[in-house]
Amino acid sequence: MKKLDIFIIKKFVTTFLFMIGVFVIIAVVFDVSENIDDFLKSEATFWEVVIKYYINFCFYFGNLLSAFIIFLSVIWFTSKMAQQSEFIAMLSGGVPYTRIMRPYLIFASLMVLVSLVLGHWIVPMANQIKYDFELQYIRKHLNVSESNVHQEVAPGVLAYFHRVNVNTHSGSQFSIEYWDQQRLIKKITAPGATYFPDKDSWRIERAVMRTYLPDGGERVKFYPALDTILPLKMENFTVRAEVMGAMTTSRLYDFLDELMMNGSSRVVDARVELYSRTANPFSILILTVIGLVIASRRARGGTGVHLLLAVVIGFTFIFISKIAAVAALNIGLPVLLAVWLPNIVFCVLAFFLFKRAQR
Repeated sequence: MKKLDIFIIKKFVTTFLFMIGVFVIIAVVFDVSENIDDFLKSEATFWEVVIKYYINFCFYFGNLLSAFIIFLSVIWFTSKMAQQSEFIAMLSGGVPYTRIMRPYLIFASLMVLVSLVLGHWIVPMANQIKYDFELQYIRKHLNVSESNVHQEVAPGVLAYFHRVNVNTHSGSQFSIEYWDQQRLIKKITAPGATYFPDKDSWRIERAVMRTYLPDGGERVKFYPALDTILPLKMENFTVRAEVMGAMTTSRLYDFLDELMMNGSSRVVDARVELYSRTANPFSILILTVIGLVIASRRARGGTGVHLLLAVVIGFTFIFISKIAAVAALNIGLPVLLAVWLPNIVFCVLAFFLFKRAQR
């Protein structure tokens, strides 16, 4: 690398470390203020809180905002260089704009690789330790509930709950269907059902069992309470975002296959988590180019104007990401397209800004 590369990369690294340090410290302070009562009431020691919770919290939070922090870092030190006319001097000296961009892309590419390793392996393991600590000391009783749950609990056996509450081991508006290829042979419906873990059985209240005969008729039976063993576990409904975030990518692939076999409604959530681990790191390159192009031009308002633009662009990026995720959940937008849509939109923006900057 030439002196120009070393000069810019050094500014990039120092600014990034300062920025991520500030963001992590602020996040830790807010988290301590929110959870201090739980920590004091728990039996966790000071070092358990620091090592098991906050070190892993820093890994999670730092990787989550890495693209935005790098974007702010680029805006910050590049804007200062622009206000000191350093870019004018380089361009006037015959240095092409693409040559100036090279050290930015070198460090951004390195951060993409680091973020990929963190997102696919290290952060999930850190999340697992943090999640186990929360279950042990902070959230001992989890009130997990889901609505409109459909699952294929066995080949040809489809179960449905309007609402499931894992905390009470119960569900409302229950039905289970038994299919023989394309023919429905039996269906049980009930206002509610309760799971008994010690017996590994279900009690279906006020059950109506309909058996569909081959000749087209049906046989109906009513049960005030029906105790039965079903191929259905309450653990099937305890899938939380934290659980998926605590799985390494290889485990998440296996878990996604399990969800697809069971017909779970959480398939889209698992795919969003999986694809985001690759899409988010690549946004670092795109935002680095946008940050360079915006901040390398002198502005009358100085660095403040550039930082304002950075905040607006950053929040726009996050907004598009959330809208795309909601579209994938509610209107059937392909998950892969939804996850990569912000990158595609901002890649087009980066291309046009870069062309304009060269002129």
